[in-house]
Amino acid sequence: MLAAGCGGGHSAEKKAENGPVRGGSLVASLRSEPGTFNRFAPGTGNSAATDIVTRLTQATLVRVNHATGETEPWLAERWTTSPDGRMLTFTLREGVTFSDGVPFTSADVVFTFRALYDPSVESVLASAVQVEGKPLEVNAPDPRTVTVTLPAPFANAPALLDSVWIYPQHQLQSALDAHAFAKAWGLSTPPGSMAGLGPFVLGEFAPGERMTFTRNPRYWRKDASGGPLPYLDRLVVEFAKSQDAEVTRLEAGTIDLMSQADLRANDISTARKLRDRGTVQLVDVGVSLDPNLLWFNLTPAAEARDRQTKPYLHRVEFRQAISYAVDRDAIVRTIYLGAAAPIYGPISPSNRTWYSEVAPKYPHDGARAKALFGALGLSDRNGDGMLEDAAGKPVGFSIIAQAGHTREKVATLIQEQLKQVGIAVDIVPLDPPALGGRFAKGDYETIYHGFQTSALDPALTLDFWLSSGSGHVWNPEQKTPATPWERQIDDLMRKQAAAPTLVERQRLFVEVQKIFGENLPAIYFVAPNVTIALSRRVGGAVPGVLDPKILWQADTLYAR
Repeated sequence: MLAAGCGGGHSAEKKAENGPVRGGSLVASLRSEPGTFNRFAPGTGNSAATDIVTRLTQATLVRVNHATGETEPWLAERWTTSPDGRMLTFTLREGVTFSDGVPFTSADVVFTFRALYDPSVESVLASAVQVEGKPLEVNAPDPRTVTVTLPAPFANAPALLDSVWIYPQHQLQSALDAHAFAKAWGLSTPPGSMAGLGPFVLGEFAPGERMTFTRNPRYWRKDASGGPLPYLDRLVVEFAKSQDAEVTRLEAGTIDLMSQADLRANDISTARKLRDRGTVQLVDVGVSLDPNLLWFNLTPAAEARDRQTKPYLHRVEFRQAISYAVDRDAIVRTIYLGAAAPIYGPISPSNRTWYSEVAPKYPHDGARAKALFGALGLSDRNGDGMLEDAAGKPVGFSIIAQAGHTREKVATLIQEQLKQVGIAVDIVPLDPPALGGRFAKGDYETIYHGFQTSALDPALTLDFWLSSGSGHVWNPEQKTPATPWERQIDDLMRKQAAAPTLVERQRLFVEVQKIFGENLPAIYFVAPNVTIALSRRVGGAVPGVLDPKILWQADTLYAR
Protein backbone atom coordinates (compact mmCIF):
# COMPACT_ATOMS: atom_id res chain seq x y z
CA MET A 1 0.00 0.00 0.00
CA LEU A 2 1.14 3.52 -0.77
CA ALA A 3 0.91 6.04 2.05
CA ALA A 4 0.78 9.54 0.57
CA GLY A 5 2.30 12.49 2.39
CA CYS A 6 0.29 15.16 4.15
CA GLY A 7 0.50 18.92 4.19
CA GLY A 8 -1.17 22.05 2.92
CA GLY A 9 -1.09 23.46 -0.59
CA HIS A 10 0.64 26.45 -2.11
CA SER A 11 -0.17 28.79 -4.98
CA ALA A 12 -0.19 27.27 -8.46
CA GLU A 13 3.21 26.85 -10.02
CA LYS A 14 4.42 26.62 -13.56
CA LYS A 15 5.54 23.43 -15.26
CA ALA A 16 8.59 21.72 -13.88
CA GLU A 17 10.96 20.45 -16.55
CA ASN A 18 9.50 17.23 -18.01
CA GLY A 19 6.92 17.16 -15.19
CA PRO A 20 3.23 17.87 -14.79
CA VAL A 21 1.83 21.32 -15.51
CA ARG A 22 0.64 23.24 -12.48
CA GLY A 23 -2.37 25.50 -12.90
CA GLY A 24 -4.82 25.67 -15.77
CA SER A 25 -8.14 23.89 -16.13
CA LEU A 26 -9.87 20.93 -17.74
CA VAL A 27 -13.50 20.45 -18.75
CA ALA A 28 -15.43 17.24 -18.09
CA SER A 29 -18.99 16.36 -19.04
CA LEU A 30 -21.69 14.68 -16.97
CA ARG A 31 -25.01 13.25 -18.15
CA SER A 32 -26.95 14.10 -15.01
CA GLU A 33 -27.21 16.83 -12.39
CA PRO A 34 -26.99 16.45 -8.63
CA GLY A 35 -30.18 16.54 -6.58
CA THR A 36 -28.11 17.28 -3.46
CA PHE A 37 -24.50 17.87 -2.46
CA ASN A 38 -24.94 15.52 0.49
CA ARG A 39 -23.78 11.96 -0.25
CA PHE A 40 -25.61 10.62 2.82
CA ALA A 41 -28.99 12.07 1.78
CA PRO A 42 -31.74 9.56 0.96
CA GLY A 43 -32.70 9.13 -2.69
CA THR A 44 -30.64 11.55 -4.78
CA GLY A 45 -27.61 11.18 -2.52
CA ASN A 46 -26.91 7.92 -4.32
CA SER A 47 -26.76 9.47 -7.81
CA ALA A 48 -23.71 9.48 -10.06
CA ALA A 49 -23.69 13.29 -10.07
CA THR A 50 -23.64 13.60 -6.27
CA ASP A 51 -20.95 10.91 -6.16
CA ILE A 52 -18.77 12.99 -8.49
CA VAL A 53 -19.24 16.13 -6.38
CA THR A 54 -18.33 14.17 -3.26
CA ARG A 55 -15.23 12.55 -4.74
CA LEU A 56 -13.90 15.93 -5.85
CA THR A 57 -14.56 17.76 -2.56
CA GLN A 58 -14.40 15.15 0.24
CA ALA A 59 -12.17 12.28 1.38
CA THR A 60 -12.32 8.97 3.27
CA LEU A 61 -10.11 7.31 5.89
CA VAL A 62 -9.06 4.67 3.36
CA ARG A 63 -9.77 4.29 -0.31
CA VAL A 64 -10.07 1.45 -2.79
CA ASN A 65 -7.70 2.11 -5.68
CA HIS A 66 -9.84 1.99 -8.84
CA ALA A 67 -6.92 0.87 -10.97
CA THR A 68 -5.69 -2.00 -8.77
CA GLY A 69 -8.60 -2.79 -6.44
CA GLU A 70 -6.24 -2.52 -3.47
CA THR A 71 -7.16 -0.76 -0.21
CA GLU A 72 -4.88 2.21 0.53
CA PRO A 73 -4.35 4.60 3.45
CA TRP A 74 -5.94 7.99 2.81
CA LEU A 75 -6.91 10.37 5.63
CA ALA A 76 -5.61 7.63 7.90
CA GLU A 77 -1.90 7.12 7.34
CA ARG A 78 -1.93 3.59 8.78
CA TRP A 79 -3.98 1.09 10.75
CA THR A 80 -3.58 -2.06 12.83
CA THR A 81 -5.95 -4.97 13.37
CA SER A 82 -6.48 -6.76 16.67
CA PRO A 83 -5.63 -10.50 16.88
CA ASP A 84 -9.34 -11.47 16.83
CA GLY A 85 -9.95 -9.31 13.74
CA ARG A 86 -12.65 -7.33 15.50
CA MET A 87 -10.95 -3.97 16.14
CA LEU A 88 -9.19 -1.66 13.71
CA THR A 89 -7.09 1.20 15.07
CA PHE A 90 -6.49 4.05 12.62
CA THR A 91 -3.85 6.76 12.99
CA LEU A 92 -4.89 9.97 11.23
CA ARG A 93 -2.47 12.10 9.26
CA GLU A 94 -1.03 15.02 11.14
CA GLY A 95 -1.72 18.61 10.12
CA VAL A 96 -4.71 17.96 7.83
CA THR A 97 -7.30 20.74 7.69
CA PHE A 98 -10.64 21.21 6.03
CA SER A 99 -10.81 23.60 3.08
CA ASP A 100 -12.00 26.38 5.44
CA GLY A 101 -8.91 25.99 7.62
CA VAL A 102 -10.47 24.12 10.56
CA PRO A 103 -8.29 21.19 11.72
CA PHE A 104 -9.47 17.67 10.93
CA THR A 105 -9.57 15.37 13.98
CA SER A 106 -10.98 12.05 15.08
CA ALA A 107 -14.07 13.90 16.33
CA ASP A 108 -15.06 14.48 12.69
CA VAL A 109 -14.85 10.75 12.05
CA VAL A 110 -17.04 9.87 15.04
CA PHE A 111 -19.51 12.57 14.00
CA THR A 112 -19.64 11.24 10.44
CA PHE A 113 -20.52 7.73 11.59
CA ARG A 114 -23.19 9.14 13.91
CA ALA A 115 -24.75 10.87 10.91
CA LEU A 116 -24.39 7.77 8.73
CA TYR A 117 -26.31 5.57 11.17
CA ASP A 118 -28.79 8.13 12.49
CA PRO A 119 -32.33 6.86 11.69
CA SER A 120 -33.53 10.38 10.88
CA VAL A 121 -30.96 10.64 8.07
CA GLU A 122 -32.05 7.43 6.31
CA SER A 123 -28.64 7.35 4.63
CA VAL A 124 -28.43 5.45 1.36
CA LEU A 125 -24.98 4.23 2.43
CA ALA A 126 -25.75 2.96 5.94
CA SER A 127 -26.71 -0.61 5.03
CA ALA A 128 -23.49 -1.03 3.04
CA VAL A 129 -21.35 -0.14 6.08
CA GLN A 130 -22.53 -2.90 8.39
CA VAL A 131 -21.37 -6.36 9.39
CA GLU A 132 -24.06 -9.02 9.85
CA GLY A 133 -26.67 -6.28 9.69
CA LYS A 134 -25.17 -4.33 12.58
CA PRO A 135 -23.39 -0.96 12.53
CA LEU A 136 -19.72 -0.46 13.33
CA GLU A 137 -18.77 1.05 16.69
CA VAL A 138 -16.50 4.06 16.21
CA ASN A 139 -14.58 5.83 19.00
CA ALA A 140 -11.88 8.48 19.29
CA PRO A 141 -9.36 7.84 22.11
CA ASP A 142 -7.43 10.97 21.10
CA PRO A 143 -7.51 13.56 18.28
CA ARG A 144 -5.38 11.43 15.92
CA THR A 145 -6.70 7.97 16.76
CA VAL A 146 -9.91 6.25 15.67
CA THR A 147 -10.96 2.77 16.73
CA VAL A 148 -13.53 0.81 14.73
CA THR A 149 -15.03 -2.24 16.41
CA LEU A 150 -16.79 -4.78 14.21
CA PRO A 151 -19.84 -6.77 15.35
CA ALA A 152 -18.14 -9.87 13.87
CA PRO A 153 -14.95 -10.69 11.95
CA PHE A 154 -14.90 -9.29 8.41
CA ALA A 155 -12.20 -10.27 5.92
CA ASN A 156 -11.68 -6.93 4.18
CA ALA A 157 -12.87 -4.61 6.93
CA PRO A 158 -10.77 -1.50 6.11
CA ALA A 159 -12.29 -1.35 2.62
CA LEU A 160 -15.77 -0.91 4.17
CA LEU A 161 -14.70 2.65 4.96
CA ASP A 162 -14.05 3.54 1.31
CA SER A 163 -17.66 4.75 1.02
CA VAL A 164 -17.73 6.78 4.25
CA TRP A 165 -16.91 10.36 3.32
CA ILE A 166 -15.75 12.36 6.34
CA TYR A 167 -17.91 15.42 6.90
CA PRO A 168 -17.04 18.53 9.00
CA GLN A 169 -18.54 18.37 12.46
CA HIS A 170 -18.16 22.13 12.90
CA GLN A 171 -20.47 22.79 9.95
CA LEU A 172 -23.05 20.00 10.24
CA GLN A 173 -23.40 19.18 13.94
CA SER A 174 -26.37 21.52 14.36
CA ALA A 175 -28.17 19.92 11.41
CA LEU A 176 -27.71 16.45 12.88
CA ASP A 177 -28.87 17.59 16.33
CA ALA A 178 -32.00 19.09 14.72
CA HIS A 179 -32.67 15.85 12.77
CA ALA A 180 -32.16 17.85 9.58
CA PHE A 181 -28.90 16.29 8.32
CA ALA A 182 -30.65 14.59 5.39
CA LYS A 183 -31.61 18.04 4.04
CA ALA A 184 -28.26 19.68 4.75
CA TRP A 185 -26.11 20.78 1.82
CA GLY A 186 -29.01 20.88 -0.60
CA LEU A 187 -28.74 22.62 -3.95
CA SER A 188 -29.48 26.03 -2.41
CA THR A 189 -26.32 25.85 -0.29
CA PRO A 190 -23.94 28.63 -1.43
CA PRO A 191 -21.02 27.17 -3.43
CA GLY A 192 -17.76 27.58 -1.59
CA SER A 193 -19.37 27.37 1.82
CA MET A 194 -19.17 23.58 2.16
CA ALA A 195 -15.90 22.57 3.81
CA GLY A 196 -14.18 19.43 2.65
CA LEU A 197 -10.99 17.38 2.75
CA GLY A 198 -10.86 16.70 -0.99
CA PRO A 199 -8.69 18.25 -3.71
CA PHE A 200 -11.29 20.77 -4.88
CA VAL A 201 -13.99 23.09 -3.57
CA LEU A 202 -17.29 23.62 -5.37
CA GLY A 203 -17.00 27.19 -6.56
CA GLU A 204 -20.04 27.48 -8.83
CA PHE A 205 -23.24 25.56 -9.52
CA ALA A 206 -25.25 26.71 -12.53
CA PRO A 207 -28.26 24.35 -12.93
CA GLY A 208 -28.62 23.07 -16.46
CA GLU A 209 -25.15 24.31 -17.37
CA ARG A 210 -22.15 23.38 -15.22
CA MET A 211 -20.35 23.00 -11.90
CA THR A 212 -16.97 24.64 -11.42
CA PHE A 213 -14.54 23.18 -8.91
CA THR A 214 -11.57 25.26 -7.76
CA ARG A 215 -8.32 24.07 -6.25
CA ASN A 216 -8.37 23.49 -2.49
CA PRO A 217 -5.17 25.27 -1.35
CA ARG A 218 -5.27 23.37 1.96
CA TYR A 219 -5.45 19.90 0.39
CA TRP A 220 -3.22 17.49 2.30
CA ARG A 221 -1.80 15.25 -0.42
CA LYS A 222 1.53 15.75 -2.21
CA ASP A 223 3.02 14.22 -5.33
CA ALA A 224 6.07 11.94 -5.44
CA SER A 225 8.46 14.92 -5.49
CA GLY A 226 6.80 16.53 -2.46
CA GLY A 227 4.91 19.13 -4.48
CA PRO A 228 1.33 20.04 -3.59
CA LEU A 229 -1.70 18.52 -5.24
CA PRO A 230 -3.97 19.00 -7.09
CA TYR A 231 -2.18 20.26 -10.18
CA LEU A 232 -5.25 21.91 -11.70
CA ASP A 233 -6.57 25.31 -10.65
CA ARG A 234 -10.05 24.48 -11.95
CA LEU A 235 -12.09 21.51 -13.08
CA VAL A 236 -15.30 22.42 -14.89
CA VAL A 237 -18.06 19.80 -15.15
CA GLU A 238 -20.57 20.64 -17.88
CA PHE A 239 -23.98 18.98 -17.95
CA ALA A 240 -24.88 17.11 -21.14
CA LYS A 241 -28.32 15.77 -21.98
CA SER A 242 -27.03 12.62 -23.69
CA GLN A 243 -23.97 10.65 -24.60
CA ASP A 244 -24.43 11.83 -28.20
CA ALA A 245 -24.00 15.40 -26.95
CA GLU A 246 -20.88 14.41 -25.01
CA VAL A 247 -19.24 12.78 -28.02
CA THR A 248 -20.08 15.81 -30.17
CA ARG A 249 -18.39 18.08 -27.62
CA LEU A 250 -15.37 15.78 -27.49
CA GLU A 251 -15.10 15.92 -31.29
CA ALA A 252 -15.38 19.71 -31.20
CA GLY A 253 -12.72 19.93 -28.50
CA THR A 254 -14.98 21.75 -26.03
CA ILE A 255 -14.60 19.04 -23.36
CA ASP A 256 -11.54 17.07 -22.31
CA LEU A 257 -13.14 13.99 -20.76
CA MET A 258 -16.45 12.37 -19.90
CA SER A 259 -17.15 11.77 -16.19
CA GLN A 260 -18.95 8.52 -17.06
CA ALA A 261 -15.93 7.89 -19.15
CA ASP A 262 -16.42 4.89 -21.44
CA LEU A 263 -17.36 5.14 -25.10
CA ARG A 264 -20.16 3.25 -26.79
CA ALA A 265 -19.19 0.79 -29.51
CA ASN A 266 -20.59 3.03 -32.26
CA ASP A 267 -18.42 5.92 -31.01
CA ILE A 268 -15.16 3.99 -31.28
CA SER A 269 -14.59 4.51 -35.00
CA THR A 270 -15.09 8.27 -34.64
CA ALA A 271 -12.77 8.34 -31.62
CA ARG A 272 -10.08 6.42 -33.53
CA LYS A 273 -10.15 9.06 -36.28
CA LEU A 274 -9.72 11.76 -33.66
CA ARG A 275 -6.84 9.79 -32.16
CA ASP A 276 -5.17 9.47 -35.57
CA ARG A 277 -5.47 13.25 -35.96
CA GLY A 278 -3.73 13.68 -32.62
CA THR A 279 -6.62 15.33 -30.79
CA VAL A 280 -7.77 12.39 -28.63
CA GLN A 281 -6.06 9.63 -26.67
CA LEU A 282 -7.80 6.27 -26.23
CA VAL A 283 -7.31 3.91 -23.32
CA ASP A 284 -8.60 0.33 -23.28
CA VAL A 285 -9.22 -0.71 -19.66
CA GLY A 286 -10.70 -4.15 -20.41
CA VAL A 287 -14.11 -5.75 -19.90
CA SER A 288 -16.58 -3.82 -17.75
CA LEU A 289 -17.03 -4.78 -14.09
CA ASP A 290 -20.55 -3.37 -13.86
CA PRO A 291 -22.73 -4.99 -16.56
CA ASN A 292 -26.36 -4.02 -16.96
CA LEU A 293 -29.05 -6.33 -15.65
CA LEU A 294 -32.69 -7.10 -16.34
CA TRP A 295 -34.36 -7.57 -12.98
CA PHE A 296 -37.90 -8.63 -12.22
CA ASN A 297 -40.12 -7.02 -9.61
CA LEU A 298 -40.35 -9.84 -7.08
CA THR A 299 -41.65 -7.78 -4.16
CA PRO A 300 -44.71 -9.01 -2.20
CA ALA A 301 -46.72 -6.10 -3.62
CA ALA A 302 -45.86 -7.12 -7.19
CA GLU A 303 -46.67 -10.75 -6.49
CA ALA A 304 -50.10 -9.75 -5.18
CA ARG A 305 -50.64 -7.52 -8.22
CA ASP A 306 -49.65 -10.24 -10.70
CA ARG A 307 -51.26 -13.23 -8.97
CA GLN A 308 -54.41 -13.22 -11.12
CA THR A 309 -52.99 -11.82 -14.35
CA LYS A 310 -49.28 -12.69 -14.72
CA PRO A 311 -48.24 -15.22 -12.08
CA TYR A 312 -45.58 -16.57 -14.45
CA LEU A 313 -43.46 -13.44 -13.85
CA HIS A 314 -42.70 -14.85 -10.41
CA ARG A 315 -41.69 -18.32 -11.60
CA VAL A 316 -38.02 -19.17 -11.89
CA GLU A 317 -38.77 -21.32 -14.97
CA PHE A 318 -40.07 -18.22 -16.77
CA ARG A 319 -36.91 -16.27 -16.01
CA GLN A 320 -34.73 -19.19 -17.08
CA ALA A 321 -36.68 -19.41 -20.33
CA ILE A 322 -36.13 -15.71 -20.98
CA SER A 323 -32.40 -16.19 -20.45
CA TYR A 324 -32.31 -19.10 -22.92
CA ALA A 325 -34.37 -17.15 -25.46
CA VAL A 326 -31.98 -14.18 -25.63
CA ASP A 327 -29.14 -14.47 -28.12
CA ARG A 328 -26.26 -12.78 -26.29
CA ASP A 329 -23.88 -13.18 -29.22
CA ALA A 330 -26.31 -11.22 -31.38
CA ILE A 331 -26.32 -8.41 -28.79
CA VAL A 332 -22.51 -8.41 -28.86
CA ARG A 333 -22.45 -8.24 -32.67
CA THR A 334 -25.34 -5.85 -33.25
CA ILE A 335 -25.19 -3.36 -30.39
CA TYR A 336 -21.56 -3.55 -29.32
CA LEU A 337 -20.02 -4.33 -32.74
CA GLY A 338 -18.08 -7.21 -31.21
CA ALA A 339 -16.65 -5.16 -28.33
CA ALA A 340 -18.32 -7.07 -25.49
CA ALA A 341 -18.39 -10.50 -23.85
CA PRO A 342 -21.52 -12.65 -23.27
CA ILE A 343 -22.15 -13.16 -19.54
CA TYR A 344 -24.68 -15.04 -17.41
CA GLY A 345 -24.30 -13.53 -13.94
CA PRO A 346 -23.33 -10.41 -11.99
CA ILE A 347 -19.59 -11.14 -11.81
CA SER A 348 -17.72 -10.01 -14.90
CA PRO A 349 -14.97 -12.27 -16.33
CA SER A 350 -12.56 -9.38 -15.78
CA ASN A 351 -12.99 -9.80 -12.02
CA ARG A 352 -10.62 -12.75 -12.10
CA THR A 353 -10.40 -13.29 -8.35
CA TRP A 354 -14.14 -13.90 -7.97
CA TYR A 355 -15.49 -14.97 -11.37
CA SER A 356 -16.46 -18.64 -11.62
CA GLU A 357 -16.90 -20.67 -14.79
CA VAL A 358 -19.04 -23.22 -12.92
CA ALA A 359 -21.92 -20.79 -12.37
CA PRO A 360 -24.97 -21.74 -14.48
CA LYS A 361 -25.00 -20.59 -18.10
CA TYR A 362 -27.93 -20.15 -20.46
CA PRO A 363 -26.69 -20.39 -24.06
CA HIS A 364 -29.15 -19.33 -26.72
CA ASP A 365 -31.66 -22.17 -27.14
CA GLY A 366 -35.12 -21.22 -28.41
CA ALA A 367 -36.44 -24.78 -28.23
CA ARG A 368 -35.46 -25.11 -24.58
CA ALA A 369 -37.05 -21.74 -23.82
CA LYS A 370 -40.33 -22.86 -25.44
CA ALA A 371 -40.27 -26.10 -23.47
CA LEU A 372 -39.94 -24.18 -20.21
CA PHE A 373 -42.76 -21.86 -21.20
CA GLY A 374 -44.90 -24.87 -22.10
CA ALA A 375 -44.28 -26.46 -18.71
CA LEU A 376 -45.84 -23.33 -17.20
CA GLY A 377 -48.95 -23.74 -19.33
CA LEU A 378 -47.97 -20.98 -21.77
CA SER A 379 -48.54 -21.93 -25.39
CA ASP A 380 -49.69 -20.62 -28.77
CA ARG A 381 -53.40 -21.36 -28.44
CA ASN A 382 -54.65 -19.43 -31.47
CA GLY A 383 -51.86 -20.04 -33.98
CA ASP A 384 -50.69 -16.43 -34.20
CA GLY A 385 -47.14 -17.29 -33.20
CA MET A 386 -47.45 -15.67 -29.79
CA LEU A 387 -47.98 -17.41 -26.45
CA GLU A 388 -51.14 -17.21 -24.37
CA ASP A 389 -51.86 -18.30 -20.82
CA ALA A 390 -54.58 -20.75 -19.78
CA ALA A 391 -57.16 -17.97 -19.98
CA GLY A 392 -56.14 -17.08 -23.53
CA LYS A 393 -54.45 -13.81 -22.54
CA PRO A 394 -51.22 -12.84 -24.32
CA VAL A 395 -48.02 -13.59 -22.42
CA GLY A 396 -45.71 -10.65 -21.98
CA PHE A 397 -44.26 -7.95 -19.80
CA SER A 398 -42.79 -4.46 -19.97
CA ILE A 399 -39.14 -3.39 -19.70
CA ILE A 400 -38.29 0.06 -18.38
CA ALA A 401 -34.97 1.29 -19.81
CA GLN A 402 -33.05 4.56 -19.87
CA ALA A 403 -34.15 6.61 -22.87
CA GLY A 404 -31.49 7.43 -25.45
CA HIS A 405 -28.98 5.12 -23.80
CA THR A 406 -27.39 1.92 -25.11
CA ARG A 407 -29.64 0.17 -22.58
CA GLU A 408 -32.70 1.18 -24.61
CA LYS A 409 -31.12 -0.31 -27.75
CA VAL A 410 -30.34 -3.57 -25.95
CA ALA A 411 -33.87 -3.72 -24.53
CA THR A 412 -35.29 -3.22 -28.02
CA LEU A 413 -33.20 -6.09 -29.39
CA ILE A 414 -34.33 -8.30 -26.49
CA GLN A 415 -37.90 -7.36 -27.39
CA GLU A 416 -37.32 -8.57 -30.96
CA GLN A 417 -35.69 -11.81 -29.81
CA LEU A 418 -38.41 -12.67 -27.31
CA LYS A 419 -41.03 -12.16 -30.00
CA GLN A 420 -39.41 -15.09 -31.81
CA VAL A 421 -40.44 -17.37 -28.93
CA GLY A 422 -43.88 -15.84 -28.56
CA ILE A 423 -43.36 -13.32 -25.75
CA ALA A 424 -44.72 -9.80 -26.21
CA VAL A 425 -42.52 -7.11 -24.67
CA ASP A 426 -43.30 -3.41 -24.31
CA ILE A 427 -40.34 -1.03 -23.97
CA VAL A 428 -40.88 1.96 -21.69
CA PRO A 429 -38.03 4.47 -22.21
CA LEU A 430 -37.62 6.92 -19.31
CA ASP A 431 -35.07 9.47 -18.19
CA PRO A 432 -33.09 8.55 -15.03
CA PRO A 433 -35.23 10.51 -12.52
CA ALA A 434 -38.46 9.01 -13.87
CA LEU A 435 -36.91 5.52 -13.95
CA GLY A 436 -35.74 5.90 -10.38
CA GLY A 437 -39.17 7.09 -9.34
CA ARG A 438 -40.91 4.09 -10.86
CA PHE A 439 -38.43 1.77 -9.14
CA ALA A 440 -38.88 3.49 -5.77
CA LYS A 441 -42.67 3.13 -6.01
CA GLY A 442 -42.46 -0.48 -7.21
CA ASP A 443 -44.37 0.57 -10.31
CA TYR A 444 -42.75 -1.77 -12.84
CA GLU A 445 -42.58 -5.36 -14.07
CA THR A 446 -38.93 -5.40 -15.12
CA ILE A 447 -36.15 -2.82 -15.41
CA TYR A 448 -33.03 -3.00 -17.58
CA HIS A 449 -30.44 -0.77 -15.96
CA GLY A 450 -27.00 -0.73 -14.38
CA PHE A 451 -25.15 0.42 -11.30
CA GLN A 452 -21.63 1.55 -10.54
CA THR A 453 -19.66 -1.30 -9.03
CA SER A 454 -18.05 0.03 -5.87
CA ALA A 455 -15.56 -2.80 -5.29
CA LEU A 456 -14.10 -5.99 -6.75
CA ASP A 457 -14.61 -7.94 -3.52
CA PRO A 458 -18.23 -9.20 -3.23
CA ALA A 459 -18.04 -8.81 0.56
CA LEU A 460 -18.00 -5.06 -0.09
CA THR A 461 -21.24 -5.21 -2.09
CA LEU A 462 -23.37 -6.99 0.52
CA ASP A 463 -26.05 -4.39 -0.10
CA PHE A 464 -26.71 -6.27 -3.36
CA TRP A 465 -26.30 -9.84 -2.15
CA LEU A 466 -28.10 -9.77 1.21
CA SER A 467 -31.89 -9.89 1.27
CA SER A 468 -31.89 -6.98 3.74
CA GLY A 469 -29.90 -4.71 1.40
CA SER A 470 -31.29 -1.66 -0.35
CA GLY A 471 -29.35 -2.75 -3.47
CA HIS A 472 -31.11 -6.14 -3.53
CA VAL A 473 -33.12 -4.57 -6.31
CA TRP A 474 -35.66 -7.30 -7.15
CA ASN A 475 -37.01 -7.29 -3.57
CA PRO A 476 -35.04 -4.83 -1.42
CA GLU A 477 -34.79 -4.42 2.35
CA GLN A 478 -36.51 -7.63 3.36
CA LYS A 479 -37.09 -8.00 7.11
CA THR A 480 -36.52 -11.75 6.76
CA PRO A 481 -35.48 -13.63 3.61
CA ALA A 482 -38.49 -14.05 1.33
CA THR A 483 -37.27 -17.30 -0.21
CA PRO A 484 -35.15 -20.28 0.87
CA TRP A 485 -32.54 -19.53 -1.76
CA GLU A 486 -32.13 -15.95 -0.54
CA ARG A 487 -31.68 -17.27 2.99
CA GLN A 488 -28.97 -19.59 1.64
CA ILE A 489 -27.17 -16.69 -0.04
CA ASP A 490 -27.46 -14.59 3.14
CA ASP A 491 -25.82 -17.35 5.16
CA LEU A 492 -23.10 -18.01 2.59
CA MET A 493 -22.24 -14.34 2.12
CA ARG A 494 -21.93 -13.76 5.85
CA LYS A 495 -19.56 -16.72 6.06
CA GLN A 496 -17.74 -15.53 2.96
CA ALA A 497 -17.22 -12.06 4.39
CA ALA A 498 -15.76 -13.49 7.61
CA ALA A 499 -13.72 -16.41 6.27
CA PRO A 500 -10.01 -16.09 7.13
CA THR A 501 -8.51 -17.26 3.81
CA LEU A 502 -9.02 -16.22 0.21
CA VAL A 503 -9.40 -19.87 -0.88
CA GLU A 504 -12.28 -20.43 1.53
CA ARG A 505 -13.91 -17.12 0.55
CA GLN A 506 -13.67 -18.06 -3.13
CA ARG A 507 -15.19 -21.51 -2.47
CA LEU A 508 -18.15 -19.99 -0.64
CA PHE A 509 -18.71 -17.39 -3.35
CA VAL A 510 -18.79 -20.07 -6.06
CA GLU A 511 -21.78 -21.53 -4.19
CA VAL A 512 -23.40 -18.10 -4.09
CA GLN A 513 -22.99 -17.68 -7.85
CA LYS A 514 -24.51 -21.13 -8.45
CA ILE A 515 -27.59 -20.37 -6.35
CA PHE A 516 -28.02 -16.95 -7.95
CA GLY A 517 -27.69 -18.43 -11.44
CA GLU A 518 -30.25 -21.14 -10.74
CA ASN A 519 -32.87 -18.68 -9.43
CA LEU A 520 -32.16 -15.72 -11.73
CA PRO A 521 -33.87 -12.80 -9.98
CA ALA A 522 -31.92 -10.74 -12.48
CA ILE A 523 -30.62 -11.71 -15.91
CA TYR A 524 -27.29 -10.56 -17.33
CA PHE A 525 -26.49 -10.57 -21.01
CA VAL A 526 -23.20 -8.85 -21.91
CA ALA A 527 -20.25 -7.05 -20.37
CA PRO A 528 -18.92 -4.44 -22.79
CA ASN A 529 -15.27 -3.67 -23.37
CA VAL A 530 -14.42 -0.31 -21.85
CA THR A 531 -12.58 2.27 -23.93
CA ILE A 532 -11.96 5.71 -22.51
CA ALA A 533 -11.42 8.81 -24.64
CA LEU A 534 -9.50 11.81 -23.33
CA SER A 535 -8.40 14.93 -25.12
CA ARG A 536 -4.66 15.25 -25.73
CA ARG A 537 -4.67 18.07 -23.19
CA VAL A 538 -5.27 15.62 -20.32
CA GLY A 539 -2.23 14.47 -18.40
CA GLY A 540 -1.89 12.57 -15.16
CA ALA A 541 -4.94 10.36 -15.66
CA VAL A 542 -4.97 6.99 -13.90
CA PRO A 543 -7.74 5.02 -15.65
CA GLY A 544 -9.48 2.56 -13.34
CA VAL A 545 -11.63 -0.50 -13.76
CA LEU A 546 -14.15 0.84 -11.24
CA ASP A 547 -16.36 3.91 -11.74
CA PRO A 548 -15.71 6.77 -11.99
CA LYS A 549 -12.89 5.58 -14.18
CA ILE A 550 -10.95 8.89 -14.41
CA LEU A 551 -12.25 11.28 -11.75
CA TRP A 552 -11.64 8.77 -8.95
CA GLN A 553 -8.14 10.33 -8.83
CA ALA A 554 -8.65 13.88 -10.00
CA ASP A 555 -5.83 15.36 -7.92
CA THR A 556 -3.14 14.11 -10.35
CA LEU A 557 -4.85 15.40 -13.50
CA TYR A 558 -3.15 18.28 -15.28
CA ALA A 559 -3.68 20.30 -18.46
CA ARG A 560 -0.93 20.08 -21.05
